Amino acid sequence: MKPVKVGICGLGTVGGGTFNVLSKNANDIARRAGREIIIAQVATRHPNPNVDTGDVAVTDNVMDVINNPEIDIVIELIGGYTIAKEVVLGAIANGKHVVTANKALIAVHGAEIFAAAEAKGVSVMYEAAVAGGIPIIKAIREGLAANRINWLAGIINGTGNFILTEMRDKGRDFADVLKEAQELGYAEADPTFDVEGIDAAHKLTILASIAYGIPLQFERCYTEGISKITQEDVEYADELGYRIKHLGISRRGENGIDLRVHPTMIPVARPIAKVDGVLNAVMVNGDAVGDTLYVGAGAGAGPTASAVVADVIDLARTMDAPATAAVNHLAFDTIEKTYVLPIEDVETAYYLRIQVQDKTGVLASVATILSERGINIEAIIQKEPKAEDDVAQIILLTHRIVERDMNAAILAIECLPSTVGEVTRIRVEQLD
Repeated sequence: MKPVKVGICGLGTVGGGTFNVLSKNANDIARRAGREIIIAQVATRHPNPNVDTGDVAVTDNVMDVINNPEIDIVIELIGGYTIAKEVVLGAIANGKHVVTANKALIAVHGAEIFAAAEAKGVSVMYEAAVAGGIPIIKAIREGLAANRINWLAGIINGTGNFILTEMRDKGRDFADVLKEAQELGYAEADPTFDVEGIDAAHKLTILASIAYGIPLQFERCYTEGISKITQEDVEYADELGYRIKHLGISRRGENGIDLRVHPTMIPVARPIAKVDGVLNAVMVNGDAVGDTLYVGAGAGAGPTASAVVADVIDLARTMDAPATAAVNHLAFDTIEKTYVLPIEDVETAYYLRIQVQDKTGVLASVATILSERGINIEAIIQKEPKAEDDVAQIILLTHRIVERDMNAAILAIECLPSTVGEVTRIRVEQLD
């Protein structure tokens, strides 16, 4: 079979890793693909010192790659929404297959991109867009194709997981660990996308779409970051037998689908609770298979390049087959509109940390407010005031309740004369 020629747009960390994997493992890749895969051209404005492009043609204009008639597959590794979107749509218009690691592009513009690809009879592959080197998209789209997916939950941002791990293991504060994460290159100078959950929301949007066969709906994903998590919360969670993780969670229910990213307390006995540092992990529950767990490196040159090149190999194997033989971009041949629940309608359990004046009857007042709203207490810890003040801490775990009712209860507790400041609330999931 004739060789497949690829063009790489972007030679940064992931682009450089992809170039090196394609070059170093060329023989094994050709054996798996059934044909040789050749890098025909690279577009980059900034040479990568870790990449020797050798005799490969290099340009600073991505349009040269898109318009190169010899190229079969365009690999988009630029990132962002603007130029990357032009590259992907331009490649599709020219009848070229596309491989991308761009989760933001797929989450926000995926519907338009997939429609264009289907009209031209080409494929857009995006395994590297979620969880780096973990083949989670292929697992859900193909390996679990026999299942009705009930729910999925994932640690899908390594920066947040690193921060929470350091806070737990070393007793450090959020700001201190974030600074180290930036120095180590785990977090950007502006860490908003990572620590406030936007990056994870992009990825969860994609996973939920392929799990349930629903449209990409990033704008409906509830997002909450970890910047307000304190060392006290980490310690109390441990005392209660839980770990705090920044999770993306999607669950199929009778009334619709949850789509939410937020700090979550999970039992320490759950396998995903033990996934620490910069690792990613995704749990998927199917009606036939039960719980499955996928763990690995979620970012970096090598792991992400591994996923990019795997997509290239898949395309090389099937690109001469009829377009109808390809797996649908979102796993289902028909996409169903399903209601995405607003966070107020989601039901979950809660951890509450309430600061109160050290007076008789305060706990009874809190318990009354919860009881009046049908909220049952599962566990309680009372912490006496420190020597220098008269503020005590009440820590509660509740049973599952609709968030709207919990919001009303928290507002009432904060209005008590004995309550000091705002109530800290962390959602709790058993993941069963």
